[in-house]
Amino acid sequence: MSVEILKIAEIFYSLQGESTFAGLPCVFVRLSGCNLQCTWCDTAYANDHPAEMSVDDIMEHVSRWPCRLVEVTGGEPLLQPAVHQLIAGLCSQGYEVLLETSGAEDISGVDPRVHRIMDIKCPGSGMGAHNRGENLSHLTANDQIKMIIAGRTDYEWARDLIREKQLDRICPVLMAPAFGRVSNTDLAQWILEDHLPVRYQLQLHKYIWPADWKGV
Repeated sequence: MSVEILKIAEIFYSLQGESTFAGLPCVFVRLSGCNLQCTWCDTAYANDHPAEMSVDDIMEHVSRWPCRLVEVTGGEPLLQPAVHQLIAGLCSQGYEVLLETSGAEDISGVDPRVHRIMDIKCPGSGMGAHNRGENLSHLTANDQIKMIIAGRTDYEWARDLIREKQLDRICPVLMAPAFGRVSNTDLAQWILEDHLPVRYQLQLHKYIWPADWKGV
């Protein structure tokens, strides 16, 4: 039987900074490698000098912390087929598992026990052409949609898409300002003015620790 290997950027224990799980202690498994280059990307370092670890070794590492919430993120974790074995193994051991994905890869094969947190890339990311529209049909109330807003144009594009596709009826929709690119106050005001049914979120870890710190 072959040993499944994953390329890992880092594994660490911190507070969840985003999603409806924000504020909770969480173990993060950051996989290396991404096929997109978002203009506001804050984890480009995940592509540098990855370590190779077996699924069993990763799970043993995760178990060192007394925490039952795990996020598998990247980079883009769905680029590595062995991620499905890792996710299934974590779920089977009783962990609550979050998967952060760009929305550019097929999410239909992800273990249904997982909370899929899927980006929809706005124009300001420079990667909007990579949005995989068919993924919307695979989302359930167990999942979440994330939209990063880098300016008014992004906001209006996202607002119109939410209304057109009734995204809030599929699952929670999270809207966050691109750090340092748009005013936190402006985005909050736009949401309130339009009575938009989304959850406003900040990257909490960037306000607790220095914004350029890794491993938090």
